[in-house]
This record gives sequence, structure tokens and C-alpha cells, in this order.
Amino acid sequence: MFEILVYYGIVSETFLPELPQELWRAGKLELAHGVQQFLQLMRVASAALGQFLAEVESRGSKDLYGYGSTAAWFADVAGLSRGEAQSVVKRAVALNPTRALDGTEVPAFAPTVGAAAAEGMIGDERIDQILEILGKIPADTSVEDRESAEKILGNLGRGAGPRQVTKAGEDILGWLDPDGNEPKEPEPKQPHREITIERRRDGFWKLTGLLDDELGARTAAALEAYAKPRPVDEFGQADLRMKCERLGDAWAELLDLAIACPDQPGTSGYRTLVHVTIGLEELKSGIGKACLDFVGTMTAREARMAACDCLMLPVVLNAAGEPLDVGRLRRFVTPGQRRALNIRDRGCAFPDVTENPRTATPTTFTTGQTADPPTSATSSFSAASTTA
Repeated sequence: MFEILVYYGIVSETFLPELPQELWRAGKLELAHGVQQFLQLMRVASAALGQFLAEVESRGSKDLYGYGSTAAWFADVAGLSRGEAQSVVKRAVALNPTRALDGTEVPAFAPTVGAAAAEGMIGDERIDQILEILGKIPADTSVEDRESAEKILGNLGRGAGPRQVTKAGEDILGWLDPDGNEPKEPEPKQPHREITIERRRDGFWKLTGLLDDELGARTAAALEAYAKPRPVDEFGQADLRMKCERLGDAWAELLDLAIACPDQPGTSGYRTLVHVTIGLEELKSGIGKACLDFVGTMTAREARMAACDCLMLPVVLNAAGEPLDVGRLRRFVTPGQRRALNIRDRGCAFPDVTENPRTATPTTFTTGQTADPPTSATSSFSAASTTA
């Protein structure tokens, strides 16, 4: 069957193959020929549809049909979604010339590709692929180079597959824009960190947490630096601590350094800041219990040991627990004494304990009844050794 279709000056000779009455009797050559003919027919019809849509876009769908855009009108006519209709209209405008508001003609973005589509030699898939490549051409490219690239891709698309078109597009973009697009640096992710600390009934504290990659690497590096095995001492005794124990000691060492930092919030650089409530008689005799905030009760000796390098703030309470007098803060160990102990002891002076001078805690052998600074009975003991 042969038909000639004439629509408003658009003339197209379309060959409609006649289907056999019994398609299952058709030979393989007849089947292949029928597929090729109908495929070309579909492509020609799609290109003709594009010409109509480009004309509607030129005249304005709002004036013609009362729709805000051609895509909205075509979506209702064709029963498509807005996105599907937008793709068809965009392709139609790119392949066909349109008119501006003043009536001047606007040339097609890809005329060579449009001519191949009108002949049924290129389908919608290759058209969209070529248009995507042309859209990546830099804006400062000359008109001649842009037209040359469009002709190359339009002629290649007549018989080439997607791989050939992709390869040609990469070569063209490499020639027109050797530097490529400026790389975009991804936005840094918001760090996600979790720490949970709780006190167990046996007096130990359980610490669990979840760190992001960057903070985890920094934490591991800091702990490893302080968790190295101690060197063999003069008696040939090696460090018998397991790795988990060395990491625990390293954590305590880092915590001491952080607390002693002058810029540290809360304690303002105080190595120890605790609130201990103890009666005068218990304090004098050393027998009895003290109340420590958030921990519970402890003996008077344990309270003294926990605050061995603290700032003393005496508070006098009456029988009803009301403060009668609040003294001034005085450091139990002065900075000068700490420097002298670091020079003399070169670390922790407790037997069989090696401690960095920066974290060793000055401790008195005997604790008096007042908060006066110690004199000669002072040595640099680590907190771990004094509380053992």
C-alpha cells in the first residue's frame, strides 16, 4: 500500500507494508524487512509529530489551548506524565526551527540530526544521546566548531550504535574542551559521634562509643602513641601489660593532659575538681566515710588520695548543713613543687611503675589535718599506683 500524506505543506511519502494474512507463514527475510519498514515509519511519524509540537511552541499553547506550556497540553492529549511530555517537546524544539515573539525565525539547535530524524534514519534514543553531548560543549565555543560537531554526530547517528556515538562525543569534547569541567568538591559530611559512659555497681565505669572515620583515626593515633610497651627496666623486667591494658593507661594519660589544659572548659585547667563532704571529726581522725558527688561514699583515706593534687576549698557547715564560712582555693601542690618533682623523680617514683613526668601526680606519704602545702614528704606518684 502506498500513501501520500499532505499536512499544511508538510509532504511525506510513507510506505505502509501490508501485513500477511497469516503472519506465522512469513519467512525470515519478510519478517526482517517488515520490522525495518515499520521502524522507519515510526521514526518518520515521531519526527513529523515533533514538527507539529515545535509549531505549537512557536504560537504559544496558552493562546491556542489555554495551557501554561506545550508540555502540559501534550501530556493531556497523549495521556503522558508531565516529565514524559516534556522530553518529547524538548526534543521537538531542538530538532526543528521555531519563531520568536517578534516573528523572527530561531534556527534549530541540531538541524542535521533533525534531517536524519525526518528520514527515519535515527531514533529517539540516539537523538537524546546526541543532544546530551551537544549540551556539554562549552559556551565559549565558536559557532563554526559547534556546527561542525553537530554535523559529525548527526551523520554518524544514521547508522552508528550507542557506543560509537559515545566514543565520538568524547573525542569531540576532548578536542573542544581539553580541560573539561571544573571538578566539584563534595560537601563534607556532618560528623556523627556517640559516647556513652555509665558507672557499674562494682565501681568501674563502662565507656562505649561510635566515632566517624576521621575522629576514629585521630583517636587511634593518639592512643597508640601513648600505649607503646615500656622499655625493660634495670632489673630486666619487661612490660607485661596486654594491649587493652596499655590502651586503657594511654586513655588515662590523655585525659590527664586534657584536664590540665588551661583552655579546658569547666575545670579551667584544674587536674582534679571534686566536691567532698566530710565531718570535721572524721577528717581529723581519718576514720569514717566521705560523700563524693555522683559516686557515693568512700573512706576518708580514699577521699584524700583521690584529691591528692587538687585545689582545696574549705567550707564550714553547721549542724543543719548550712555553710557558715567558705574559704579560698589553694592548690595542694604548688607549680614550683611540681617542677622540682619532675626534675628529681623523672616520672613516677612508685616502685615498678613508669609514668610520664607530665602525668605523674604529686602525692604525700602522710596527710595532715589541714590543707597546708606538703614539704619534704612528697613524691611523684601516678594516680594508677596510688589507688592500687
